[in-house]
Amino acid sequence: MSMLRPSAKSVSNLMRMVGSSCTCPAHTALGTTHVHGPKCSHRRASAQTPRSEYAFEMATSTVRVGAGATREIGMDLANLKAKRVMVFTDPNIAKLQPLQTVVEALDRARVKYTVYKDVRVEPSDTSFQAAIDAARAYGPDAFVAVGGGSTIDTAKAANLYTVFGDAHLLDFVNAPLGRGRAVDRPLLPLIAVPTTAGTGSECTGSAIFDLKSKGAKTGIADRALKPMLGIIDPLNTRSMPMQVRLASGLDVLCHAIESYTAIPYHMRGPAPENPLLRPAYQGANPISDIWSSHALRMVAKALPRAIADPEDLDAQDTMTLAAAYAGIGFGNGGVHLMHGCSYGISGLNRSYQHPEYPTEHALCPHGISVAVTSPAVAEFTASMNPDRHLEIASVLGADVTNAK
Repeated sequence: MSMLRPSAKSVSNLMRMVGSSCTCPAHTALGTTHVHGPKCSHRRASAQTPRSEYAFEMATSTVRVGAGATREIGMDLANLKAKRVMVFTDPNIAKLQPLQTVVEALDRARVKYTVYKDVRVEPSDTSFQAAIDAARAYGPDAFVAVGGGSTIDTAKAANLYTVFGDAHLLDFVNAPLGRGRAVDRPLLPLIAVPTTAGTGSECTGSAIFDLKSKGAKTGIADRALKPMLGIIDPLNTRSMPMQVRLASGLDVLCHAIESYTAIPYHMRGPAPENPLLRPAYQGANPISDIWSSHALRMVAKALPRAIADPEDLDAQDTMTLAAAYAGIGFGNGGVHLMHGCSYGISGLNRSYQHPEYPTEHALCPHGISVAVTSPAVAEFTASMNPDRHLEIASVLGADVTNAK
């Protein structure tokens, strides 16, 4: 039985719902009426019809790219006059060369630091809170994250809640699971050193975790969270197991596809009353399109090679750049149903443990949970923007000559 073809309008409405991070007009993509409560920060006396979104912003981290660039991190922190640096990593990376390189660089620069090694792969609210408590107790003036997206996201959360020392974890978490509070003052410097080629977290202002009490994956999304600097050093990805390389590569692919096919920014909904409230994930726009479409082409060529041949260093290096390119794209354009579906898959997993992931808890890697629904999602969303879906299919090797 063939799948029912949804209308472009129904797809657009569903994508708006997934893209929404707050139920007020400043953040919502739904364009519905918001009833202000007595404590609503967006309360306004005017009954005028909200103006449709007319602007988009481009925000990303500074990035430094090059084999061996990690060795400069000690000088970076010395240049910042950092006195108490907190380095985040996970128990596996703690044993490997990337962390050793960072620690040696800090020692050479005579920068005082402590290493937090208890980051959970695929973080939870509990692991976030443990990291936040440790950071608040140490009182750092700068942060370093050495690891994949889990480590970088954990360091972002620790940074945020150290600066906002009296905040509850849910204060900044996306609504409706959290309160969706805006970050209205600068955070401490964070330098991200990714060891996977996937999440692009070194370029984005989002931090994702499992909210165990709700059986759901959620997160914090605010431009203020983005690292000050992302050091993209391909030497740090050499130790990735093949399954980690595959899962993280699929995440890059879906980041590129989703941000390129997201609802255009001017269709997202009403413009915010204050630019501070413009969401990080704004919808497809002319700048994010460039990064996302180029990342797609890079992944299409490099990922199959990187998986087929563990010694293909050129393909691995290309994937590290593709991850950052896609991160810049989706960090501003956003993602939609593939990621929306993945959060339920990951959040409700009770027993599955993916091979080559050294964890003691149930884990479906983020890239796998995103990719598993991607064919069905693409079939569903194609009517929203047929030309872009055909372009993607062509880039991935499909013959679309007679598709129309």
